[in-house]
Amino acid sequence: MGDIAGKGCEVLIPFEERKPLWEIERSLITKYRKHIWSKFIKALKDFNLVEAGDRIAVAISGGKDSMLMAKLFQELKRHGEDNFELEFIVMDPGYHEDIKGLLVDNCRYLNIPIQVFDSGIFRIVDNIAKDYPCYMCAKMRRGALYTKARELGCNKLALGHHFNDVIETTMMNLLYTGCFKTMLPKLRSSNFKGLELIRPLYYIEERYIEYYTQESGIWPLNCACMVAAEKTGNKRYEIKELIKNLKGSFKDVDKSIFKAAQNVNLDAVLGWEKGGKHYSYLDFYDEE
Repeated sequence: MGDIAGKGCEVLIPFEERKPLWEIERSLITKYRKHIWSKFIKALKDFNLVEAGDRIAVAISGGKDSMLMAKLFQELKRHGEDNFELEFIVMDPGYHEDIKGLLVDNCRYLNIPIQVFDSGIFRIVDNIAKDYPCYMCAKMRRGALYTKARELGCNKLALGHHFNDVIETTMMNLLYTGCFKTMLPKLRSSNFKGLELIRPLYYIEERYIEYYTQESGIWPLNCACMVAAEKTGNKRYEIKELIKNLKGSFKDVDKSIFKAAQNVNLDAVLGWEKGGKHYSYLDFYDEE
């Protein structure tokens, strides 16, 4: 895939030079079939993420990941079984008007019929979590999205976390909290009964999302948070850089981290948690 892998992602294509929508959509199942479309379909099948009768709230932040996810779901409706419904929701946490305008313009150009709702989360977080806003912001965003999904009669909420988010979360838990815990492809909400969270981009590597976004001429939002923009030292970026450096010595270390969560040997760990209860290997030592 040399024609894609050689591209940089730092240069944005001017609005007037964006590709036609039909070409942007078609590239997902042609040029990016192997690295994006096929991995999207594989995740859906492996983890049974989309079922007949589902009504799925697709959460769009305006970033590259959620914009891609929206287009993938639209293509699935066209090229797969059209037996589920979609609601494209945008939670406005307090974006600057220019940022919000960019998000709306991208969605309009990509023909994504969004529903925008306000939450005021940026202002609230700035007042109650000044030093470490990101954790509280993420938690409140999730609650707002669940609430909107339920309001729209949805049984699933789709988020745009990808392969790299999964392995970075695994490493963050390992290095900063001393536990082995990863990001799951789907899970039931504990606070919103009847709602499931799904992650359809689970197998898709971030670099291909970047290539697709830049080549399509989409101008994605980053965090867009005026609170976090003034803070320093983001642990996730540190982990991202660590994994990048490790790949210099261990070619497929990212894939090994991902697979580690699929190959946990309970006969060779000191302890684990299940259903809120902690177990030690010694609890079962004399049973052998």
